[in-house]
Amino acid sequence: MTGNQILIFAILIGMLLNFIWGKWRYDLIALITLIVATILNLVPVDMAFSGFGHPAVITVAAVLVVSKGMMNSGIVDVIAKNMNKAGDQVIKQLIFMMVAVTISSAFMNNIGALAIMMPVAIRLARKNNQSPSIFLMPLAFGSLLGGLVTLVGTPPNIIISSYRGNALNVEPFRMFDFAPVGAMVALVGVLFIMIIGWRLIPERKGGRSREELFEINDYITELHIPDTSEMVGKTIQDLVSVTEEDVIVVSLIRKGKTFPAPSPYRIFESGDTVIVEAATDTIKK
Repeated sequence: MTGNQILIFAILIGMLLNFIWGKWRYDLIALITLIVATILNLVPVDMAFSGFGHPAVITVAAVLVVSKGMMNSGIVDVIAKNMNKAGDQVIKQLIFMMVAVTISSAFMNNIGALAIMMPVAIRLARKNNQSPSIFLMPLAFGSLLGGLVTLVGTPPNIIISSYRGNALNVEPFRMFDFAPVGAMVALVGVLFIMIIGWRLIPERKGGRSREELFEINDYITELHIPDTSEMVGKTIQDLVSVTEEDVIVVSLIRKGKTFPAPSPYRIFESGDTVIVEAATDTIKK
């Protein structure tokens, strides 16, 4: 081995040891490693940041955008509401989440399937006062296991199929050629995680969300009803029934006059202001 090869191996081993140590952020460690390798001329200067244009990096960035967009669009709320039918038991919630992400990742990119379910898992964990870590690692494994079942489940399957067709001059793998082995591995893996694996996951609470930094159960705000609001002509009871969460209408302000604890059958008029007490997520709905 040449001196440069020994040096690059030493840098990579140091990077992996820092990953295992976990004291610093992974992205910071990776960036420092890149800078050190560039300073030592192990990586050409003009190629130092070419990796940021790699499809994998773009995919991860796009996944974050899609994930946030789904949260803001309300799709996550719909999925989470259906997940609530599993009850408050962790194992039942895990079964619902694992089955959903495993089946989804078999017919779409596993990263995309994971992006859909991650916000649901975090929302469900916070609502039931559980650690998100119990859901997130099983979701990661479920998305990987589901990707084994079909040709389009994960990029390596597509690469192998293309290589088989080009290099060996034979028919590429078809959609479900991976299923006999992949489906069995996925089934065994999901059963293991649901029965034993989830108990081995370290339960880390992590930081508090922005909503949790406030006393959201006692959060009071004003909701204004403009001319274009769909609530004009509807009752206070209709407003409360928009969500399934606890909403308390403290008072109604109309033309400068305040009506404390108004009747649930009072009809809204254009220009009304409603004082409500609810969690911030409920207020958004």
